[in-house]
Amino acid sequence: MNIVMFYHSIISDWNHGNAHFLRGVVTELAMRGHRVRVYEDKKSWSFQNLVHEYGEAPMREFCSTYNGLSITRYEKNSLDLGRALDHADLVIVHEWNPHDLVCRIGEYRSLVKSFRLLFHDTHHRSVTDPDAIAAYDFRNYDGVLAFGGVIRDLYVDRGWIGRAWTWHEAADTRIFRPFPEQRKEGDLVWIGNWGDEERTEELKEYLLEPVKVLGLKARAYGVRYPRAAQSMLAHAGISYAGWLPNFHVPRVFSAYRVTVHIPRRPYAVHLPGIPTIRVFEALACGIPLICSPWSDAEGLFTPGRDYLVAKNGNEMKDFLRAVLNDNSLHAELAAHGLKTILSRHTCSHRVDELLRICREIGCGDRDHQENDYTKSRGQCVWPSAWK
Repeated sequence: MNIVMFYHSIISDWNHGNAHFLRGVVTELAMRGHRVRVYEDKKSWSFQNLVHEYGEAPMREFCSTYNGLSITRYEKNSLDLGRALDHADLVIVHEWNPHDLVCRIGEYRSLVKSFRLLFHDTHHRSVTDPDAIAAYDFRNYDGVLAFGGVIRDLYVDRGWIGRAWTWHEAADTRIFRPFPEQRKEGDLVWIGNWGDEERTEELKEYLLEPVKVLGLKARAYGVRYPRAAQSMLAHAGISYAGWLPNFHVPRVFSAYRVTVHIPRRPYAVHLPGIPTIRVFEALACGIPLICSPWSDAEGLFTPGRDYLVAKNGNEMKDFLRAVLNDNSLHAELAAHGLKTILSRHTCSHRVDELLRICREIGCGDRDHQENDYTKSRGQCVWPSAWK
């Protein structure tokens, strides 16, 4: 198929976790012989913040890691939709795109009916800001891909769109895998952004206090940590290392003995069944995972075997102590979590699901004589990548 995707960014993962999953999906589709073109706005806040803080080096490293992906950065006011969507079989538009662009692509679909058009929602705004979702014009869309069942149901129940499918995130296991030879550097690593006061109290209870009380050697990575947050980390004995390119995360996980997942409050309270990408990625790297409370309402995992769930801060301390001191427990958690990912939660599994949805909506699946990804290996195929 010819597939066109409009996303906030897959080049930059600065405070933008959706990029992790999308990179794996685009790579998987391309490896299977589909032609995939990704469009992202030159003024995306994630890209701009990354360049402002770190310059162009991260983009060159991204290009080296994911060479062969076709990415076009565009100016919204001069975007030629006819050219962008020429010969498309499937078009996917991400929820972070502005309302006017979502509408424009829908209007084009009403005139050119040769492709199928899907919306992709990977955020909690359907619960926390439903008016923003209701303001989108979905009249010419064939359905929505929602990264959790509760979000899927909201779209249909509120009449935002007629058809919806659950399409969870997953691990890109070409990148996320164990590195057992990696030298250990400490006990615990936390990889996540501080973020809008959505989990400050939870971070205190499930990360800062346990690390301080147990005297663990710990490190935190992420962005948007204000000075007060950095001071709290230092007071707990946690070194702060700033932004980490996501494709470096597997080796960092392998350098520590345990990690924790502390979901933002909207996910823990209002969106049961949505683990967010870090759970998939940690388990894929074979590092034991301990979570603050969240409900695996959709049965993606086996709590207690894939990971542990601490009901409160005291239980988090107990679980950390047990995992760090009991080699058998450590190995069992790591092995079971990894097995679960490989059996049903990889980007390959999600591409299978996407292609089934495509068949359901009557999307063409043309055979291609040449694999565009293989053809383009060794070069970046993205016009004006960071200019």
